[in-house]
Amino acid sequence: MSLTTGLFDLPWWGYVVYVLAMTHVTIAAVTIYLHRHQAHRGLELHPVVSHFFRFWLWLTTGMVTREWVAVHRKHHARCETPEDPHSPQVLGIRKLLLEGTELYRRESANRETIEKFSRGTPDDWIERNLYSRSSVAGPYTMLAIDILLFGPIGITLFAIQMLWIPVLAAGVINGIGHYWGYRNFSAEDASRNILPWGILIGGEELHNNHHAYPSSARLSSRWYEFDIGWFYIRTMEMLGLARVKKIAAQVRLDDAKTVADGGTLDAVIAHRYDVLRRYGQLMRETYGRELPKLGALRASMPNLDLRALRKWLDRSAADVPESVRPALSTVLEHSQPLQTAYRMREELASLWQRSTLSREQLLQQLQDWCRRAEQSGIAPLQEFSLRLRRYA
Repeated sequence: MSLTTGLFDLPWWGYVVYVLAMTHVTIAAVTIYLHRHQAHRGLELHPVVSHFFRFWLWLTTGMVTREWVAVHRKHHARCETPEDPHSPQVLGIRKLLLEGTELYRRESANRETIEKFSRGTPDDWIERNLYSRSSVAGPYTMLAIDILLFGPIGITLFAIQMLWIPVLAAGVINGIGHYWGYRNFSAEDASRNILPWGILIGGEELHNNHHAYPSSARLSSRWYEFDIGWFYIRTMEMLGLARVKKIAAQVRLDDAKTVADGGTLDAVIAHRYDVLRRYGQLMRETYGRELPKLGALRASMPNLDLRALRKWLDRSAADVPESVRPALSTVLEHSQPLQTAYRMREELASLWQRSTLSREQLLQQLQDWCRRAEQSGIAPLQEFSLRLRRYA
């Protein structure tokens, strides 16, 4: 070893491989241990694996399990509201990309958040006396290891390691994951899937899937989506090091069913975001046919942007901005098919929002909804209702 090179003197690509390997283990620890295991209880981990991830995160990030879990659970509980710790819909995408880490630190210092949302996280001797009490000791230890192994360039490698999670998690997932991408499910928040291949951030890119089924240990949903975190979980499960507790159920249709029954009700509620997504797909035909008929209305209201209004026809009334509601109300008043489609979407969503009704009352509402949909005279709505009856 020399004073300038450390224990190892690697070619440039060797340092790249080292950083990618180290940061990938960190990403795996975040998505498997912190997120799917601790925050959402989608799986159980062998104590050895669980503690390895806990130690690794202390060493490479200094993050405290109970703080990360509490902030994340609050994000789900208060998503896209002023109480959400990191919503680009509320705070702006620029702030999330540039100050995501500061937002996390600010919320992790909120004792009320920690006490309310951190239940069930580790509280053993090593957590209290090392990981939580001396969280900064981990990264300093990592810095010393990098310098020992590689000399002065280890400082650069350490800096990249330290920036990896703040940039990708705080910026990309918390920011872009609620701002830009595609949606498989009409979740009540603005979550998006950034890419169909969840590799770079361990599967967390499939963020809309996660918000639709938060407790699922698997984040992929469509056949073309690949969640590398799920690949690792299944590998550990085969080795007896993990046990999957929850995954998102797949939609099943029973072609023999002609009447909505209790099983239909359960399936519709369980797959509510998929139901709303499919409703939107079928109703776009109605929107596309009816909006052009409102030319006279547009002539009398030059500032009316029908194209901009179209997206709000497929959203909950509570999500429509105050500035848009008068124009939307005017459009619905001038088109009976649009008014019917919009109203029936709200009524369908109420099935899983009315917690005070009995199961029998909810089933009666579902059957009545299907009957009225099929009598509406709106072909896409009739088609959707017939499909809805087959949910099993």
